[in-house]
Amino acid sequence: MIVTTVLYGALLSILVVFLKQVYQFKQWRRLTAQTTMLDSWHPIWGHLHLINDVSDYIRLVTDKIQTSGTKMTSAWMMFFFPVFTVCHPDTAKVLFKSSEPKPKYSLGGSYRMLLPWLGDGLLISDGKKWERNRRLLTPAFHFDILKPYVQIYNDVTEIFLEKLQKACNSGKSIEIYSQVSLATLDTMLRCSLSYEGHVQEKGDSHPYVQAVRRLGFLSIRRLMNPLLHPNFLFWLSPTGREYKQHNDYVHEFADEIITSRRKSLEKDPNQLQKSKLDFLDILITAKDENGEGLSDLDIRAEVDTYLFEGHDTTASAISWAIYCLAKYPEEQEKIYKEVTSVLDGRSQLSWEDMSRLKYTTMFLKEVMRMHSPVPFISRWLTKPMILDGVEIPENVTVDIFIHCINHHPDVWPDHMEFRPSRFEDYKSQDKDPYTYVPFSAGSRNCIGQNFALNEERVMIGALVKRFKVELVEGHVYEEYPEVVMRAKYGIKINVKQR
Repeated sequence: MIVTTVLYGALLSILVVFLKQVYQFKQWRRLTAQTTMLDSWHPIWGHLHLINDVSDYIRLVTDKIQTSGTKMTSAWMMFFFPVFTVCHPDTAKVLFKSSEPKPKYSLGGSYRMLLPWLGDGLLISDGKKWERNRRLLTPAFHFDILKPYVQIYNDVTEIFLEKLQKACNSGKSIEIYSQVSLATLDTMLRCSLSYEGHVQEKGDSHPYVQAVRRLGFLSIRRLMNPLLHPNFLFWLSPTGREYKQHNDYVHEFADEIITSRRKSLEKDPNQLQKSKLDFLDILITAKDENGEGLSDLDIRAEVDTYLFEGHDTTASAISWAIYCLAKYPEEQEKIYKEVTSVLDGRSQLSWEDMSRLKYTTMFLKEVMRMHSPVPFISRWLTKPMILDGVEIPENVTVDIFIHCINHHPDVWPDHMEFRPSRFEDYKSQDKDPYTYVPFSAGSRNCIGQNFALNEERVMIGALVKRFKVELVEGHVYEEYPEVVMRAKYGIKINVKQR
């Protein structure tokens, strides 16, 4: 009798869950029917059978906006998991202007996939915690702090250029995405943590760079596979086990640097009297209005976030900038003339030169429009929101496809034409400021955007002063969006001495 009762109870529970799912499915179907849904919807798999990675999804959304001009699309990751994507400034700015958080706890939330790695740092945190930490970290990006970094950019770039010199001397092509990643990691370690680990000299595959690359790839793989969304299934899977291996390494890497600095400061507190504190000094010593500092876990989350965002996104921008230099030789020569004119016989760019590199800056902006370093970001709706005339309910993730905004025909009619001059009078053209958001927008815009732009200017300026770069005939140059915009087969170039 007891067994029968339990059995009936279990069946009833299953039936209730099933009926709730059917009801929810019908509700979602009515909602997605009001939006521009992607083509080839399957009643069970949704659009999942068309999507192996983010590049497939971006292609589907891009194709749809090119034919329909829509400002928002919807798709299904299997029959129970609808996805909404805004791809136009009119819809994106509603989210940018809001205080809606990142989707870090929802089952299909993209930032949930990054949470074990980056922790609840500035990228992912929200609410009072985000406001407090943003306020505490802002001094690390003051111009007085950024100014001496230009010399570090120059020092790091010189090591990078020596690698290009070897390729030039040998007459062999060189894959530069991996080399640029090492250089930007070197820059981040030196500037933010005063750590000189000689990462560029140690070889082409520093384990930290490799770990970050795999963590990004594995995070996207999990995002695209709903079966890996539940934590217990993910950690038991081969993908989850590999993720844990790389995750443990990057945490140990950061912990060692933090522990070493704490011991050093305990031994000699007078170190904090130096004129310029680095990012880690500020993290360790920061106190809020209540006199409370950051916990060890908070500090590690910020270091992990800063190392990732500061080196990987910038590496993407610089690598695609070098690709564009090679693809558009006339642009390369314009930048060469500007850089040599600004230098006026000097060997290295200085802080004062940054604002004078006007065409180089326009070139870099166009690179980041054409090849968005961060292809997409997301928000979690805590209340209903009207997007493109459709009320999206609360507790839903909405993706903001920056890459699709950068290629929307309403915004950029000639979006596939590489034309830096479009930014010459950009601010005076009465353009919506949300048409171009390479560093996000609103209150949660990138805190390190000036740092990144200056690093890009120095590396590109130093490169064109010394070398000409050309594409390698027969090599396939293909975007591969993950957490950042990578190159599927790398970016190979030939290097010629000037």
